[in-house]
Amino acid sequence: MTVEKLKIAMLSVHSCPVGNLGAKDTGGMSVYVREVARNLGRQGHWVDVYTRVHGPKDRQIVALGPNARLIHLKAGQGDEIHKLLVYCHLPEFACSLENFRKQNSLEYDLVFSHYWLSGLVGEKLQQWWQVPHLITFHTLGAVKNAIGIGEDEPELRIESERHLIRDCHHIIATTQEEKEDLIRYYSALPESTSIIPCGVDLELFRPVDKDITKRKLGFNNLRLILFVGRIEPLKGIDRLIEAMTYLKSYQNLRLGIIGGDGYDQHEIKRLKKLSQELNLEDKVIFLGAIGQEKLLYLYSAADVSVIASYYESFGLVILESLACGTPVVTTSVGGADGIIHQAQTGYVVANNTPWELADKIALLLARPKADKKSISLIRNSVAGFGWDIIAGAIANECQAVLRDYLAKRG
Repeated sequence: MTVEKLKIAMLSVHSCPVGNLGAKDTGGMSVYVREVARNLGRQGHWVDVYTRVHGPKDRQIVALGPNARLIHLKAGQGDEIHKLLVYCHLPEFACSLENFRKQNSLEYDLVFSHYWLSGLVGEKLQQWWQVPHLITFHTLGAVKNAIGIGEDEPELRIESERHLIRDCHHIIATTQEEKEDLIRYYSALPESTSIIPCGVDLELFRPVDKDITKRKLGFNNLRLILFVGRIEPLKGIDRLIEAMTYLKSYQNLRLGIIGGDGYDQHEIKRLKKLSQELNLEDKVIFLGAIGQEKLLYLYSAADVSVIASYYESFGLVILESLACGTPVVTTSVGGADGIIHQAQTGYVVANNTPWELADKIALLLARPKADKKSISLIRNSVAGFGWDIIAGAIANECQAVLRDYLAKRG
C-alpha cells in the first residue's frame, strides 16, 4: 500500500506558531510547528496548522509557505489567556475547526497534535474523521513535577497526557531521554514512540563577522555570554547569573539575557535583584524578546551561548547557536549530549551549579580568537539538522503510521 503526498491537520491550540518568541507560551514548540509545516509543504504535502485567535489583529488565514498555512479559530474571547484556561475552550475550538473543514470541503489523512491541550482536540478529530492521530508533547508535566522547579503542573495535565499516550496512534519524541520519560512516567509502549530531533534553519542562522556585529550591537571590545529563552525558574537563569561571580577577572564580560514578555515581570524583577545583590547589575543586560532575524546577529556576536536549564524537551537554542558558529555550554538536557562535541563545539555539564558553568565558560573564553576554520567546524557539526531533513523524517513516519492504520482497517 503506497501513501504519497499527505494532507495533515496540525494542531497548536494554545501557542501561535507566528507569535513573539521568548514570550510565556511561545518558544521552541512554536518554531518547531512553523518550520515543520513549511518544510512539509515545500516537499509537496498539504499542511493546515490550526491555532486559536490570540488578538484582534490575527488574520484567519496566514500563508506559511507553499502548501502550508496557519488558520486562526475563535476559542474564548479571542485574546491572550493563561494556557490552562484554554482547556475550557477546547470543545469550542474543535467545533470551530470542524465547521471550517466542512465549509471549505477539506479532508485530511491524519492529525498531528502538539502539546497535551492540542492532543485533546486531536483525539476528538481522530474519532470524527476516522484517521490516525500523532502527538509530539514537547514537554511532559510529570517530568516537570519530578524536577520540582517552578509551578507544579496540575493533575489534569498529567492524567490527560497519560490518557493521550494510551489512546493516540503514535508519539514522536525529540530525544532518547524524552522517550525514556514517556515509558518511565506514563508506561508508553516503546514500539509506539519514534525519535526525531528538532531542526534549525541553516539559511537564517549562519555565521556573521563577530567584530562587525559586536560594533553594530554596541558590544565593541566586550566579551559576550548569551542566554536565549523564556524567563522562568526552570531555565536556571539565576544559576547563570551566579556563575558570573566566578568570572570577575574578565572586566569586559557581559551577560545578555534574551526573552520575556508581560507575564514574566516577577521573575525578571527577581533576577535583576539578584544581579544587584551580587554587584553585577552593570554586567547583566536584559535585552527583552528579539525576533529571529536579529537574533542571528546576537548569536554571532556572542563568544559563548549558555543553557543552564533544569529541563528542556529539546535544546533548539543549541542548534541555533552552533549554526552561527558560536560554541555552547549547556546542562545535559534536550539531547545536548548527542549534539555537542565535548571540548570542540562546547561543553555539556553534569548540572547547573554556578562553578561548573563558570569553569566551562572560562575554557571557551580562553580559546584563541575564532577564525573561519573554527567557526566552520562548529557550524558543520549541525549540518544534519536542517529542517528539510527533519521534516522528511517526520513525513516518512506519518506515512508509515497511515499505512499501518489503513492496513488494519482493511
